[in-house]
Amino acid sequence: MSVPQRSAEQRGEEILTVFDTAFGEHLAADPAAFRVTFRKMAASAVAFYRGTACLFYHDLDAEKRGGPYLDDRTSRVWVHGDLHAENFGTYMDATGRLIFNVNDFDEAYVGPFTWDLKRFAASLALLGYTKALGDEQITGLVRVYAAAYRERIHALATGAKSDEVPPFTLDTAQGPLLDTLRDARSLTRFGLLDSMTEIRDFERRFAPDGGSVELDAATRYKVLAAFDGYLETLPESSLTRPESYRVKDVVGRRGFGVGSPGLPSYDILLEGGSDALENDVVISIRQARAPAVSRHITDPAIRDYFQHQGHRTAISQRALQAHADPWLGWTELDGVGRLVAEVSPYTVRLDWGDIDDLEEIASVVADLGQATATVHAAADDRSGESLVPFSTERAIDAAIAADEAGFADLLVDFAHEYGARARADHQIFVDLFRNGRIAGL
Repeated sequence: MSVPQRSAEQRGEEILTVFDTAFGEHLAADPAAFRVTFRKMAASAVAFYRGTACLFYHDLDAEKRGGPYLDDRTSRVWVHGDLHAENFGTYMDATGRLIFNVNDFDEAYVGPFTWDLKRFAASLALLGYTKALGDEQITGLVRVYAAAYRERIHALATGAKSDEVPPFTLDTAQGPLLDTLRDARSLTRFGLLDSMTEIRDFERRFAPDGGSVELDAATRYKVLAAFDGYLETLPESSLTRPESYRVKDVVGRRGFGVGSPGLPSYDILLEGGSDALENDVVISIRQARAPAVSRHITDPAIRDYFQHQGHRTAISQRALQAHADPWLGWTELDGVGRLVAEVSPYTVRLDWGDIDDLEEIASVVADLGQATATVHAAADDRSGESLVPFSTERAIDAAIAADEAGFADLLVDFAHEYGARARADHQIFVDLFRNGRIAGL
């Protein structure tokens, strides 16, 4: 990408404008939550990058009018939207298998497939910088990622059988991915319930501490009405045992994560798969925010496809994730779209902290390239959604085949250029924050 030359002051004003568009309304509603989030972002360039997808897509905005490897089809791929090196981990799918792949779909949307790849490549440059890797070493890692993505996309496009391109599971994963899956396997539903609930009068209820908020009668009624609406969005296969959805308790919570500062949410305790107390299930009803990429996609067919942001998040996850969470759905509360999903006890993020050997880093990066290709290929004409009515892997494969040599070069150049920009932006952000320049804080 071409980076216009700006002074730090000019770039600071640009960052403030982007933040006001992306965060302004929610920041005004809960500045304390944003102070917590922004302090986390101030800790490192990697943390800043994770929290500023809005700025990333603002900088990529010119590409909505075209770019290498983009045509009418490859610009209309279901993308993860926030694909960085720390957004991979485990989940348990609807068949009971532990899977390693991307596992956070809050920013998912439909757009150019290269935007996902560029976001990951830049994050890899930032991660490599924190590990004191040289530019040539970072270049090598980006090339490994590009080659693994290319190989898997081509295999899927040419009809590879499922046993030739298996997902990363306890049987197929190796190295840090297998370690992450094993960590997830060691977790239990009882452990999650023990951390959030207690047993009173022979029944499980949410514990009064741990950040929960007791609801008044009127709010509780609205939440339960929203829960009834959620049940209507579930596939029939999820409703084979109606007793599973018997409500035991409801509490409120407020988000303080990098991706959800200040957004209210509600936890509902359900009976689950049996009468046994250790099989109870916690689901979360939380407000879904507009994904950063959506501000730069103007196609009305895409914008009009979604009822609201909760619907968009759930539908995107179902499209991108094979055998998605059977509790996944959506609803409305106070006229705002909400995502509904299980609070899973089996979610573990890939921890880069101890992955320092260059050969091991390269092996993990190759696996993540394959995982990215698998996600891009899942959400197409076979996903059950009409928004992307063609084979994405074939479209992407054909686009890359037109210029094989330039594919990795594109990602390498972007990784170095945007990685340097993100490091500079992080320092500008810290100066803006500590000098009281961010309105509302």
